Amino acid sequence: MVILETRVAPEWVDYNGHMNDAEYARVFSLAVEALMDRIGLDAEGRRRHGYTIYTLETHLCYRREAHQDQPLAVTVSLLDRDAKRLHAFFELFDEECNLLATSEQMLMGMNRQSGRPDAFPAPVAEALADLPHADAGAWPELAGRTIGIRR
Repeated sequence: MVILETRVAPEWVDYNGHMNDAEYARVFSLAVEALMDRIGLDAEGRRRHGYTIYTLETHLCYRREAHQDQPLAVTVSLLDRDAKRLHAFFELFDEECNLLATSEQMLMGMNRQSGRPDAFPAPVAEALADLPHADAGAWPELAGRTIGIRR
């Protein structure tokens, strides 16, 4: 499911002539915001439910360079979820559907009043059920990776 479409902004390009590594994280952060909008946690939904989502952990993999003004599309699928957490996998593609980067993220639902983790409000949980879910045995190849020097 495409969750975000954007372009590489001029200010995202670094001294190497391509999108700076930190800007990939920005694009994935924008994708989380788009996901929140999609599941009913836009500004109005956050106010109404007194609820938001925090990022607990992220694992970014860079595959290809992106360049100024290049169209970008981010897809999302859920790897797992429980009452208050989402294990989400985002993929960043160019206009030719080349994979540019991935971001695996653990997201936590938060009660804004208490500042503590809390279960997703019922309408949000229902919207989450409609998102694409990867089967346990069919995760994307780059999901679940660990970082280390292979010997």
